[in-house]
Order: sequence, then structure tokens, then C-alpha cells
Amino acid sequence: MPNTACILSIDQGTTGTTALLVDVQGNIIAQGYQEFTQHYPQPGWVEHDPEEIWNATLQAIDALFAQENALNIVAIGIANQRETTIVWDRKTGKPIYPAIVWQCRRTADTCVRLEKQGVAEEIQAKTGLVLDAYFSGTKVAWILDHVSGARERAERGELAFGTVDTWLLWKLTDGAVHKTDYTNASRTLLFNINTLSWDETLLKILNVPKTILPEVCPSASNFGTASFYRNFWLETFGKNISLDGIPITGIAGDQQAALFGQLCIKPGMAKNTYGTGCFLMLNTGTEKVSTKTGLLTTLACSLDETPVYALEGSVFVAGAAVQWLRDGISIVERASETEEMAARIPDAGGVFVVPAFTGLGAPYWDPDARGAILGLTRGSTRDQIVRATLESIAYQSADVVVAMSTDAGMTLDPLRVDGGAAANNFLMQFQADILGMHVERPAQIESTGLGATYLAGITAGVWRDVEELEVNRSAHAKREGSAFKARRFSPQIDATQRNEKLAQWKKAVQRVMS
Repeated sequence: MPNTACILSIDQGTTGTTALLVDVQGNIIAQGYQEFTQHYPQPGWVEHDPEEIWNATLQAIDALFAQENALNIVAIGIANQRETTIVWDRKTGKPIYPAIVWQCRRTADTCVRLEKQGVAEEIQAKTGLVLDAYFSGTKVAWILDHVSGARERAERGELAFGTVDTWLLWKLTDGAVHKTDYTNASRTLLFNINTLSWDETLLKILNVPKTILPEVCPSASNFGTASFYRNFWLETFGKNISLDGIPITGIAGDQQAALFGQLCIKPGMAKNTYGTGCFLMLNTGTEKVSTKTGLLTTLACSLDETPVYALEGSVFVAGAAVQWLRDGISIVERASETEEMAARIPDAGGVFVVPAFTGLGAPYWDPDARGAILGLTRGSTRDQIVRATLESIAYQSADVVVAMSTDAGMTLDPLRVDGGAAANNFLMQFQADILGMHVERPAQIESTGLGATYLAGITAGVWRDVEELEVNRSAHAKREGSAFKARRFSPQIDATQRNEKLAQWKKAVQRVMS
């Protein structure tokens, strides 16, 4: 592949879309971003406008093309917010209802009803997931039941369902392709991760017709060819830019894309993404590990039809806790201040913050838990509360790591990290200390977008194999001048100190549980 070749990667997230242009050395040579609107029509409900998601994607691509003249795009990759549900008309391409976002809780009562029917165990055995409103299946049924005539139209084959990857693929190919990949399908409650197929029993339980479902492919596949053109790129930037004819060769849900972007391709390799929440994922290879500690079993990215499995644990509130310090109680002006504030004191002075603002995720799964600041005295300071908040992110992640190690019978070392909060050196050092393992931060922070890039590039022949990508990763780690400095953090406290801190943390968690 010529050195001028590059890949367009679309990282479609919950609050905005990032577009990346990546060259054959794995360098990000241009980047664009566009936010879109969050809609909250009722308490606990979250919606997006699918057309606005598409337009934000185009605007992010526009911003990228405005920066870079030398364009030889040979492939397109897509990473996406998972579980968010869209249903549209196959003929017109118009959504019949707003996208129901993964955060939306409107189908929680449906999940309770189904659990009382005794189907939760069968669902978990086939999907690796817990029966929860988080996932797509109950959202699809809700749309079909609440839009007039939708269920009848679905039965007649007039409607299509997709997660956001499928929606973007449909739009990019001008309605010619209705497909998804293993990773996104595995988050629907409808896909059997043992047989790698839509499951007739699950479809019946959740009351979803098979006629609306997309074809499912490995994450590295030739999904179709882009087929659209926008003249105003030429008018605005003086460039004749078209994506017509470019193959779309990689798709993955965001967390699986980040796992691949971190090149965690062997069993026992794990990554943690520090964003609004934390998403920790462990590659378990061809072995489907059943959880006993409240984690999820899911499909990771695969380069062929051989399934790759992973364990996943979610921390609901991570970076959101720092946002709360800034916007909720106004004890910091900028998130970047927290690193210096935490580092200038020797410890948190016995203060613990448990940020269970929306309940506790894995391994506790207590939706009724609520946040608390514990251990306050008259001498407690602002710095101690800030430090305790950062420490809470590491403690919650450690809870998930311990659960994963227990389930998989594997030692996770090192832990590869990404996401905005991974730039905080104090947090990363405390994470290494409290885990008693190494924490590795890469030079490239866009792990999700890079994961989609790598999948697309390998399929398109830009890279021969994953080993070639490892060479690029090592080269980036040695490069000077990166704003996001590659670094390996090693534990600096002993086992006795670590166990004491963890015991105190567990006591704090018990105080807030329902």
C-alpha cells in the first residue's frame, strides 16, 4: 500500500462524532469533531435525533477534510455508541421514532416483568448479558409498540432496525446495505453469542420480528461501498472530495473498538477506558467465560468468523465525578486542576467519596445506591475531597479488575488505559498502586477511533497483520512532543498498604448500598 494511503475512521459517540484520518504509520494526520443534541423528554428517558447524528458525522468529516489536502482514502472504519436503538423505513430511509439511547431507562419495567416470567437465566446463558434496559432488545419492542402501525409494518418487512453503526452504514451506502458486526449484535439481547446468530427464542421472548434485523458479520469485513457525494465540500473548501466507491471494511462497538485499538488481541490482555464512566474489558480469546461476579460476557472484535470473547465491567461514574466537582459543587474551576490538588497532599485524610450518583455498576449492580462523602471531620479540606474523588475512580476500577481475574482465572498485568481521565498522572499512579500492577498509557489517546481504523486497514490490506500495528505503537511510545505522554506506571506501595486501603473502600461502599 503506498505511503500516501490513509483511512477515514468515524467514531460516533454518545455526545458527538469524531472523524479521524490515519496514515499507514498509524499517525492521526487530521481530526474533526461535532457535538449533537441530547434530548430528555421525561425523567430517565434519553433520546437522539438519528438525522442529527448523521449530519454531525458529515460535519466532523467536513472539518477533517478542511485540514488535510493530501487525500488518498482507501477504506472507512466505524466505531459507535453501543445499544442505542434506531428503527427506520426501508423505502424512505426516515426514522419512525427518535433513537432511544443506551442510557435510557424507559423499558426498566419491561425487564422486571420479563424477569418475573423466569427468562433472565436463559437470556444470560445465550447472550452473556443481564436482563436490563441498557440493551437494545426491549427498546426495539417499545418503538414497535408505541408508534402507530409500526409492528404491522415491521412484520411486512417495511422497517429496519439497527444500532448506530448500522444506521451510519445504511446512510453511507445510500440505503444499499443493512448489516452490523458481531460486537454490536452481541449487545442487543437478541443475538446468541454461542451460535453467532439471531436467536428465535430470544426474538419471541422480547417480541421482536426477525424481518427488521440486519445481517451480522465479523468486525473486519467488507461491509459495503460508500455511495454519496456532497458538492458543498467543493464550494466551501475548493476541493473535489467524494467518498464514492471507498469500501467500508471495519465496524465495532466503541468499547470493543478501544480494546482492539489498544491491541489487546491475546487472552489475558485488558484495557480500561476512563471517560464519563469506566469501561473495563478483558480479552478471553476463544473461551466464553461465564461470570460469577456480575460482569458481562460479550463478543470482542474478530478478523474472521472465529469468535473472540471478552469480559466487561462498567463503572457508571468516573470522569462524571470530576465534572460534578466542577459543575455540581464548584470546588474546582477546571478538571485539569485536580491532578495538582491531589498530588500536593500525602493522602485523603480518611475521606472517601463513593460517586454512586446513578447506582453502582459491576460487581455490585445496586441501582438504588446513592453517592456519599464519608469520613469528614472539621479538618477536612477541599484538596482531600478532590483527591478522594479521583481515588474513587481507581477503587471502582479495581473492584472490576478483581472480579475479572476471579472469573477468568487470569492475572491482568499490565492494564492498558485510555480516555480523557487517563491523562491525569495522579489517577494513573494511584490506579497502579491500588491494583498492584502496571498501568500502560499509550501515546495515541483515540483508542476507539484507532480500533475502527485498524480493523478497516487490515481488511483493506493497509497492514498485513496486528504485529505490524504493534511496531507502530512502539514507535509512537518513543516519540517526543506528544500532548498525551506515553507512560508506564508501576506500583509504589506494598501489599499491606494496598489491602488496608481496599478494606476501607469496601466499608465505604457498604455504607451507600441500598
